[in-house]
Amino acid sequence: MRDVVGVWLGGLDGTTWWEQDADEPVLAASLMKVPVAMAAASLDLDTEVLVHADFDSVVPGQRFELDEGYDQDPETWAELGHSQTLRELRRRSIVLSGNLATNLVMEQTGVAACTAVMPEVRRMISDQPATDAGIVNAASARRWGAVLCRVGSEHQEVEDVMRGQTYRDGIPRGLPEGSAIANKTGWIDDHTHDMAIVRPPDGMPFVLVVLARLSGIPTEMGYQRIAEVAHEAWEQRR
Repeated sequence: MRDVVGVWLGGLDGTTWWEQDADEPVLAASLMKVPVAMAAASLDLDTEVLVHADFDSVVPGQRFELDEGYDQDPETWAELGHSQTLRELRRRSIVLSGNLATNLVMEQTGVAACTAVMPEVRRMISDQPATDAGIVNAASARRWGAVLCRVGSEHQEVEDVMRGQTYRDGIPRGLPEGSAIANKTGWIDDHTHDMAIVRPPDGMPFVLVVLARLSGIPTEMGYQRIAEVAHEAWEQRR
């Protein structure tokens, strides 16, 4: 599979300003947590749910369990057997990129509701039976750009949550200071991604998506490449 850096830059109205390999689908990794957060808008987010680590697979009759070692959100794992609100779980799914938090929210929305938001989101995180069946979450930079345009125009609460993002080594690092940046990162194997809604103080708001599939490149170098693309995108904006 060839290396690729897919880029889509455009206005919140969906107009393309600059693109590069924008139609090449790659594994979504944690970017899929944004459509899950969007689907959760239909829920009563103050509802408390039991924190547990085993879930139904999208493969009928199969279940799977998450591994704490692959999660960046220790807060939710510390609450196993206790309850937490969907609002807080949604926040952690974005700002801490919590896998367990995401699946708990997705369990309440249902996978179908997330697929309705974005058809390429077809399964929960770490659903091994789905992986074995060839069911993955994969999409192009253009498709993620369309999702963020919807966030920026229809889902203000989700954008507000994204502004609290912990991981800022990609797009935010490549942009000048002073802009309001709501971003979501994702990484898995040779994939390193970032996507953001950017509201500069002196220009039109825009969406930037950078998907890097680079074999043998450490995640840190992947984010460095994303920051370089973001710097170039700043020069391309309208």
